[in-house]
Amino acid sequence: MPRLFTALEIPAPLAFSLSLLRGGLPGARWVEPENYHITLRFIGDIDPRTADEVAQALERVDRPGFELSLEALDAFGAKKPQTIVACVKNSPALKELQAAQERIVQRIGIEAERRKYRPHVTLARLKGTSEAAVAAYLALRGDFRTPNFPVGRFVLLSSRASKGGGPYIMEEAYPLAA
Repeated sequence: MPRLFTALEIPAPLAFSLSLLRGGLPGARWVEPENYHITLRFIGDIDPRTADEVAQALERVDRPGFELSLEALDAFGAKKPQTIVACVKNSPALKELQAAQERIVQRIGIEAERRKYRPHVTLARLKGTSEAAVAAYLALRGDFRTPNFPVGRFVLLSSRASKGGGPYIMEEAYPLAA
């Protein structure tokens, strides 16, 4: 069964800038720069027939291209920090693209996403990292910002179940309108 999700790719120069943030945090497993992405919709483990249906249905997404930027670093984790992320600056165009994909996968019969959409790039997964160490890391690097970068397509990626994600395989690419 493929494990699928839709995402936006991170341009190479931006991935390089993000990679410079690696290190200095005990217990962090850093994501490889080639695996950086902004998830739009996690679809999950589905049968091959449904995967084909999803791939075809996503061709109906009709949205214009737009620009994004990253505006800060943060830690996710309810009771204790679990990941270090680069946050995506608020973008109505991104929210519309994500909502369009959400509607499409629900029409196919995939359960609605329960969590509120918080676009980000995962930089590290944490295990046994203290809140104090995360706070110190974010105090030094938390004001990370990027210039705008163009978004001209989204991709359908697959992965195998693994710790830490990746490697990801691009199954399809969907251009956005010019």
